[in-house]
Amino acid sequence: MDTLSYKTASLNKATVQKDWVVVDATDMVLGRFASQVAKIVRGKNKPGYTPHVDCGDNVIVINADKVRLTGRKMTEKVYVRHTGYPGGQRFATPRQLMEKNQALVVEKAVRGMLPKNRLGRELFRNLYVYGGAEHPHEAQQPKEIKIQDLI
Repeated sequence: MDTLSYKTASLNKATVQKDWVVVDATDMVLGRFASQVAKIVRGKNKPGYTPHVDCGDNVIVINADKVRLTGRKMTEKVYVRHTGYPGGQRFATPRQLMEKNQALVVEKAVRGMLPKNRLGRELFRNLYVYGGAEHPHEAQQPKEIKIQDLI
């Protein structure tokens, strides 16, 4: 046992292997899909996961406009924000948000599943969401992941 090492390898910013992956949101249930994407962005699917380091992959979500919400959530779920002014509370349904920006609902769902600190804000920058099937990240040669296989 002199030659064996049982130390846990803790990753840091220099030793992390970050990849680019593409996931398709077509006909996926929003919450289940977002939790899997958040896991990949955070790096929890990797064996060398370190909680305080950005060790996740860069995730490109395509077809975010085709994501599903179960039940009557599309019209009855409410997103609340505040302008910062008195009486400035604003309400929006997922349908209203998707009319404005198709990717916003998926972004909000994934952001809510990331840590609420400096690391979470840094991790969120590794997420790229697009409403259609096209994305401008072909130069990074992303590999496709089937979320259905992970669920």
